Amino acid sequence: MTRLAWIFAFIAFALDQASKYAVIHRLGVNALSGPYDVYPPFLRFIYGENHGINFGLFGDDVNRWVWIGLALAICAWLIWWLPRAGLGNFGRICAGLVIGGALGNVFDRLLYGYVLDFLNMSCCGINNPFVFNVADIFIFGGAFGLILLTPDPKKEA
Repeated sequence: MTRLAWIFAFIAFALDQASKYAVIHRLGVNALSGPYDVYPPFLRFIYGENHGINFGLFGDDVNRWVWIGLALAICAWLIWWLPRAGLGNFGRICAGLVIGGALGNVFDRLLYGYVLDFLNMSCCGINNPFVFNVADIFIFGGAFGLILLTPDPKKEA
C-alpha cells in the first residue's frame, strides 16, 4: 500500500476516535443524557451502540467477531489490491479512508463490544431515527470514490 493511503488511513482513524472521545466522554452524551442539539434538526448528537452492521442489522455478541473479521479481511484485501489497481492519488486517498474508518470501528468493537455512534441528521420534516459516526462517513465516502475510480476491466479488454 502506498504512503498516501497509510497517511489517510491514520487521519481517518484518528479523527474517528477523537470525535467519539470528544462527544461521548467530554460532552457526556450517553444513553441517559438524551440528545445534544448542535444545529437542530439538521445535526444532533444522540448516543448509540451498534452491535451489528449498518443500522444495527444482524447485531448480537456472536456476530461481533464476524464483523471484526470481515472488516479486517476487507482492509487486508484493499492493502493487497491497491498497488495492483493502478489508481492515482485520489484513489489511494479513498482506499486509506475506507481502511482507517473500518479500523476505527474495529477498535470500538474490541474496546467496547460494539461501535459507538453519535451523529444524527434530519431534514425537511423527516425525523431520522438512525445514528452513525465519523468512521462511517469515511467508509462510505472512500468506497464511493473507489467505485467511481476503479477501472472497468470490460472496457480495457
